[in-house]
Amino acid sequence: MRSDAHWVLTISATSPMNRPQVQSNTILTLPVGCTMKLFTGLVLCSLVLGAHSRWFSFLGEAYEGAKDMWRAYSDMREANYKNSDKYFHARGNRDAAERGPGGVWAAKVISDARESIPRVTDFFKHGDSGHGLEDSRADQAANEWGRSGKDPNHFRPAGLPDKY
Repeated sequence: MRSDAHWVLTISATSPMNRPQVQSNTILTLPVGCTMKLFTGLVLCSLVLGAHSRWFSFLGEAYEGAKDMWRAYSDMREANYKNSDKYFHARGNRDAAERGPGGVWAAKVISDARESIPRVTDFFKHGDSGHGLEDSRADQAANEWGRSGKDPNHFRPAGLPDKY
């Protein structure tokens, strides 16, 4: 039932013989403009809460992805095995990327930073000789390989202990 200024929600009951009774119990009376504001507020709240939960999910994935990258780095240092760094680059990036978009983001940021900082220090040690540039490019290729979900064992050197 609608009047000019209000939406009226009513409840009706039926008699034992299934005859409708007069609608008399008003549950809620709201001004027309108020219902639109209420509806708009509910929609906005649901959107904000939905986006809010996605941000928490992204941040959680990024945090876990950073831990995956750290674990791969720690394993690489512990293994101290010749020609194994590409494997650990690919493994860390793959593990982080499996976490989701936040993990992919963390892996890319960490990998890019890790490859950029040595380039700066190499410049001061060796000048603009290109020292380490080829290795840096190979590391970045292994990083991308892992982030794309490919098997890091492609870079695994023969004889690397099964622990890794």
